[in-house]
Amino acid sequence: MVLIAFALRVALVPFNSRLFEDLMDADHLHSWEPGNVARALVAGRGFGSPFVSNQLSAIMPPVYPVIVAAFFRVFGVHTASSIFAIHVFDCLINALVCIPLFLMARRSFCVRTARWAAWAWVFFPYGIYFAAAWAWSTHLLMLGLCWLICLAQRMGRSGRFGLWAGFGLLAGITGLAEPSVLLAAPVLLLLAMWELRRVLPMVVAAGVLAIVLMPWLVRNERVFHRFVPMRDSMGLELWMGNNGNNLRWTSDDLHPLHDGLELAAYNQMGEVAYMDRKEEQAVAYIGQHRGWYAWMCLRRAVYLWTGYWSFDPHYLAQEPTDPENIPFATLITLGALGGLLLVLRRSPREAIRYAGVLLLLPMPYFFTHPEPYHLRALDPVLVMLGCHAVLTWRSRSASHAQQQVGSGESE
Repeated sequence: MVLIAFALRVALVPFNSRLFEDLMDADHLHSWEPGNVARALVAGRGFGSPFVSNQLSAIMPPVYPVIVAAFFRVFGVHTASSIFAIHVFDCLINALVCIPLFLMARRSFCVRTARWAAWAWVFFPYGIYFAAAWAWSTHLLMLGLCWLICLAQRMGRSGRFGLWAGFGLLAGITGLAEPSVLLAAPVLLLLAMWELRRVLPMVVAAGVLAIVLMPWLVRNERVFHRFVPMRDSMGLELWMGNNGNNLRWTSDDLHPLHDGLELAAYNQMGEVAYMDRKEEQAVAYIGQHRGWYAWMCLRRAVYLWTGYWSFDPHYLAQEPTDPENIPFATLITLGALGGLLLVLRRSPREAIRYAGVLLLLPMPYFFTHPEPYHLRALDPVLVMLGCHAVLTWRSRSASHAQQQVGSGESE
């Protein structure tokens, strides 16, 4: 499964010619933020800004830029070889999801469902496309989250400190790749503690998690002289989605990567002051337009789960594939919801585990702004629940047909 998934994803990478040209153009105002941070690391400037700036930064957490920097050192900065190697790495991480997905589904359901879910992931369109086209930490988050769920399933039945410490270690590393996982990890920990009826193993896991995160937090405090909870870009993220523009789900034209005036303000004010200013602007606008903000939060949730934002011609000119994507995204969500309801009847604890992850991981984007890749880390869970729903429906349909045949023969 892993080999076939990997081959399918890598085979698509060479067709991504536009991204190659963009990332290899050293004079371009790069929109590939991990590459900009990695370039600063290779140049010896530390964790620099993901924008065109020489400032130190806490916008991006460290793990993925460090990985990109390692490829840059071997294959060159923004070269065709390094870009291809990074995409191959992402494809491998994405393909490896087959393993924890199989284990997760087998423990929650049965071997048949596990096989269906893993094979479905091999050919899952989002998995193939985003692995080949999107060089980002999303793939590390996806793999880490799946393994965390697998570990949490075992932790509810075992008090071995090594197992719980491993959960804390993995949660910390994944959090340093994509901090949104830290919203779901406490739910998994608390549910495992409730199942085990012991508190001390959870303390061990939480302690290891804190130790892994501490160096990055200390670094940020020393650089910016204030506490930075993993990343300091919340002000900008809030402003990007809450400035009065609702044609699209975000305002790329107001981002420092795409607006020279915003970049100049960022460089002049410094990162912390700039982010504080963006937060003030966003909060002020939200305070004056609370009804609009509530409606936008609802629209963002609908967009993440269905792919629908608008059928306005001006919007579709920017997102021409939305009409084809909406039915597929909606079907995946409905299938997962059906599977979750079936799990609720069979095993409420498992349902709570999956529901907690599905609800909490995307929640920050309802209040700031969404991107198409924000839900991709949840795709393996959605695929698994959807497969469970389909297999249950097939089994019930076959059973019902047999009953009808049996009743017909008895008559």
